[in-house]
Amino acid sequence: MAGTNWYQNNGCGITSELLCEPKVPLYSLADVQLRFLCPNDLDEVRALCQDWFPIEYPYYWYEEITSNNSRFFALAAVYNRTIIGLIVAEIKPYDKLNPEDTAILAKSLRNNSHIGYILSLGVAKEYRRNGIASLLLDSFLRNLTTPEKKKVKAVFLHVLTSNSAAIMFYEARRFQLHSFLPYYYAIKGRCKDGFTYVLYINGGYPPRNL
Repeated sequence: MAGTNWYQNNGCGITSELLCEPKVPLYSLADVQLRFLCPNDLDEVRALCQDWFPIEYPYYWYEEITSNNSRFFALAAVYNRTIIGLIVAEIKPYDKLNPEDTAILAKSLRNNSHIGYILSLGVAKEYRRNGIASLLLDSFLRNLTTPEKKKVKAVFLHVLTSNSAAIMFYEARRFQLHSFLPYYYAIKGRCKDGFTYVLYINGGYPPRNL
């Protein structure tokens, strides 16, 4: 498995069922509230992630993303007082990236730049294809276009090569395939290949050879 950072190696894109037909169509996206996670959400979020993702996140990860920790952008979509979707992301300096991710930016941009990383993005099965994932992703991206976030030059994520629904979702939102990561994931004792997808923002761009 590549790299040494737990989140990098085990982060997951949208589940493959995201693009399936919904079982409970929403009346309107206006009925969905967006709010940041809080400590009281831990058990609910843990149950959702265990249902959505093939990755087994450690308990302390749930503690961190629900603790109002400024490290994470952990946003929930809430409908009828129930969390039906969430995005977990973080912003980090370029020099804190794992080796396999350092070729994301052109060399001329690497000094003092920051990068956004999407750890997880998921929606409850019965509410998929209602625009919830797009709502969450767009909220994170808008947060990165404010004047104080101009140092953020790219947003990236890792996704299983077999996760065609997630790949279609991100490509439709202008994320570009950046690299292939053989044996990147360890899922239930088996190694799985991954892709890196990148969206360039705030004047960011890839190395010229890409």
